[in-house]
Amino acid sequence: MKFRYHFQKVVDLKSNEKTQAEWMLSTAIGKLQTEEEHLLQLLNDKKELIDVIQSATESTASVSSLQEIQRYVHHLDECISRKSSDVRHAEVNVQRNQTFLNGKMMDEKVWLGARDKAKIKFQQEMLLREQNDLDEMATVRFAAKVGRAN
Repeated sequence: MKFRYHFQKVVDLKSNEKTQAEWMLSTAIGKLQTEEEHLLQLLNDKKELIDVIQSATESTASVSSLQEIQRYVHHLDECISRKSSDVRHAEVNVQRNQTFLNGKMMDEKVWLGARDKAKIKFQQEMLLREQNDLDEMATVRFAAKVGRAN
């Protein structure tokens, strides 16, 4: 006899749900990394622009060109603010997906544990049956010997 777990489809479902949750977390982490990279690029752009403003003020730059650069700095500040918000949302999404994955991992662990217990019980029952069969064969042989001896 071979072990067959009656709830194997549930175990498979839980495993698939965990895999799906892993993919969701991976996607969320990728999105977070992308948002962080964009934010870093905006911060670098602003730093470079501030360097340009400093060198322009040391030279004979026109007021209008300085105002134009300052408007662009203000625009970058707004972009940085929005991107910072996007990063925070992406971080929350990663945390949410991590929690979801942890729950799916626990579900799968519970069902795998139940299957393992059922398998151990099955193996013990098989060993007990085999032992009972061997005991019965030994009893029959002993009875046949005793019967011949009398």
